[in-house]
Amino acid sequence: MLEEIAIENLGVIRAARVPLTDGLTVITGETGAGKTMVLTGLGLLMGGKADPAAVRPGADGAVVEGRLRVAAHPSVAARVDEAGGEVDDDGTVVVLRTVAAAGRSRAHLGGRGVPQAVLAEIADELVTVHGQADQLRLRTAAKQREALDSFAGLDHQDDLDAYRAAWSERAGLLAEIDDLTARAAERAREAELLRLGLAEVERVDPQPGEDAELTALVGRLGNAEQLRVAAQEAHDAVAGDDVETTGSAVEAVERARRALEAAASDDPALGGHATRLAEAGYLLADVATELSSYVNDLQADPAGLETAHARLAELTTLTRSYGETIDDVLRWASDAGLRLLDLDDGGERLAGMRERTAELDAELAGAAERLTAGRRKAAESLSDAVTQELSGLAMKGARLVVDVAPADEPGPWGADQVAFLLEPHPGAPARPLGKGASGGELSRVMLAVEVALATARVEARTDTGSGRVTAPLPTFVFDEVDAGVGGRAAVEVGRRLAVLARSTQVVVVTHLAQVAAFADSHLVVTKSTPDGDADGTPDDRAGITVTGVREVTDDERVRELARMLSGQEESATARQHAVELLESSTVGR
Repeated sequence: MLEEIAIENLGVIRAARVPLTDGLTVITGETGAGKTMVLTGLGLLMGGKADPAAVRPGADGAVVEGRLRVAAHPSVAARVDEAGGEVDDDGTVVVLRTVAAAGRSRAHLGGRGVPQAVLAEIADELVTVHGQADQLRLRTAAKQREALDSFAGLDHQDDLDAYRAAWSERAGLLAEIDDLTARAAERAREAELLRLGLAEVERVDPQPGEDAELTALVGRLGNAEQLRVAAQEAHDAVAGDDVETTGSAVEAVERARRALEAAASDDPALGGHATRLAEAGYLLADVATELSSYVNDLQADPAGLETAHARLAELTTLTRSYGETIDDVLRWASDAGLRLLDLDDGGERLAGMRERTAELDAELAGAAERLTAGRRKAAESLSDAVTQELSGLAMKGARLVVDVAPADEPGPWGADQVAFLLEPHPGAPARPLGKGASGGELSRVMLAVEVALATARVEARTDTGSGRVTAPLPTFVFDEVDAGVGGRAAVEVGRRLAVLARSTQVVVVTHLAQVAAFADSHLVVTKSTPDGDADGTPDDRAGITVTGVREVTDDERVRELARMLSGQEESATARQHAVELLESSTVGR
């Protein structure tokens, strides 16, 4: 719902704040006072086209800010988050629209700049406008079908949900079948390549880590003489062979150990060093032994070197094609085997999917028949309910026809196309809404439809046995829904707006006191023309109309209703009539 709208420098409005509450809010005021600018501001918040000509003369630009409560609309809150905006902790989000006199406009949602189309998406779920120039709800066949489905009740909605789930599954299967069929040759080629690769890997039969081991072996066999010389020199240095002057490292360590042990009786600390030298001696002796064995075992092996080179070349052909290392090649082979199983299973999968598709076709045919029956039954009820409402809205003889006809082909919503048609009087041909009716008549038709839909929605919500709750209704805005009516018909318009407002927020721009008397909140748009002040600011220049918005209650409200009735707010007769209207509007509410 809308909580408030703040407007600056839009048309005749210099600065105005429009508070909006639950229930029915009416906006009244003299002709030309600026009621239209309030709706223009609302239109900007809803992503409407910006008109630089609407900027107040002398101002650089206009600003419209609104606060929307979105706590009951999770999809809207998600869209705000997706757009980068933030929903406040109280479940509201701020919408801002600026229009520069130079012609540029900007939109912000939840503190983040967004394209104006995003505001239109948000508004589509939160606000519905029925006005002389536009009817933003039920304007398309799809919206009319959705409205009829909503009117049909929760059991019908369950049938629709089941149909849509089956349709979605069928669509997914058909897409997969098309993909399998269209890519059959490509899948065959992929399978053949996988088989060739796996055959090559199987022929070579690589072992984990084999490439690294062979690389080390080739390095050792290819440099056998250099390795033998290095190992021999190291052995001689450690063991003392052929070293005449200095002796071996083992002997040197042993002499040091004995020297420390001899002195350990005078200082025990030297005993620890002697122990460590003993350990070093053992280690050096082991190294000398191992180096001697290495030198003895290391032999030139040209045949072994050639064999290692050949094997390494085989492994290299695999790593060039299937991975950087043999371990990578083995992982590829494992994955390729699984993929090949999947590709080879395509025929069986295809047959299974086609069988399931045939089952879904049968399910959808039966579900579509149930939907059609439900829609036709609901169409009769909705037509009767709206026609009855029209009779009390100065459109006696007019009839709403809800036509349910076979669609050209089934779709995700069933096999029907729905159209709302209006018979303006008996014998006249039924024509689509918006054709053959004036703006005021169309607004009344929309009011009748919305009242019927809201009544059905309220009844569905009271179905506590099912535990199901329907989606919340949007905020409805009616612009001069009472055009061309008066007297008792005007009272009925007000009464029906009040009925609709029991279920959702309703905002109405009206010039009839009979309608305004039913309001829960009454806002008055007033205008004045200053004579001009010394500071010479644009807002104080003589001749520039200034508009404000204020809520009226008690005696002020009586005065406003009296003005609307007779143009003389101080007339005792008009005031008495206003009081009677207020009293009669509360009867039965």
